Amino acid sequence: MKNFVLIGAAGYIAPRHMKAIKETGNNLIAAYDPYDGIGIMDSYFPQASFFTEFERFDRHIEKLKRGGTKVDYVAICSPNYLHDSHIRYGLRIGADVICEKPLVLNPWNVDALVELEEEYPNKVNTILQLRHHEAILALKDKIDNGSKDKIYDIDLTYITSRGNWYYTSWKGDASKSGGIATNIGVHFFDMLQWIFGPMQDFSVHTKTQDTNAGTLTFQQAKVNWYLSINAENLPKSAKEKGLPTFRTLSIEGEEIEFSKGFTDLHTVSYQKILEGKGYGLSDAKNSIEIVSQIRNKN
Repeated sequence: MKNFVLIGAAGYIAPRHMKAIKETGNNLIAAYDPYDGIGIMDSYFPQASFFTEFERFDRHIEKLKRGGTKVDYVAICSPNYLHDSHIRYGLRIGADVICEKPLVLNPWNVDALVELEEEYPNKVNTILQLRHHEAILALKDKIDNGSKDKIYDIDLTYITSRGNWYYTSWKGDASKSGGIATNIGVHFFDMLQWIFGPMQDFSVHTKTQDTNAGTLTFQQAKVNWYLSINAENLPKSAKEKGLPTFRTLSIEGEEIEFSKGFTDLHTVSYQKILEGKGYGLSDAKNSIEIVSQIRNKN
């Protein structure tokens, strides 16, 4: 049983990490978040210590270490712009790190962390859950065993409705979240470059606070992509069914269904990490490069 601490315990994605820690047979011993409304912890680790001030959390971790309790992993679910700092904290206290996507906001942040990781015996892992999805794995196998000269035509649409709170929160501030393409698109872009090879070119034809769209050219694919958090952009079929989210990935006109199980892959990611088969800094860099270029495109 490994000991985990969690930074960003009140975040949207944190319960998936709590569930993964529980389902892999490990223990959450402490958690931190400035917001204290996290009754969800009662469903997983009611005995875990909880702090709303980082200084007190840090002091508690130090006391645990001096008392002989080792922190094996720091799980990070904090706002995107704080990931870099919290990853560094995890390495400094002698723990391995599991960081939610996006790992960091800029490719040069990845480079700096690579240098830092070399100074410690511990590893930085990131969550790239689509690489564990059965439908995506089957697609990768098909492309890997197909013609290397073929360029596939792909359409990617992901619309996930968000209310007005989004724009007031850190997620609505591109300097903190990275913007729409980073916040909701990075794992799709990672999946595409993982399957179809490095990005060769890109364009952005729509760039607003709630919608980004454009094209991406990979070694073996040309992708038309559309990302939005505006419910008005949902297709009629989704609206009629009262569905808040619509995602579709079609290749050569054939739809790849990967909605099922999409939210249940954190436990698989944790299992792989605990086996020493997790995805690290170098695995994340290409997708960080893609979203950084999209963000900075005028």
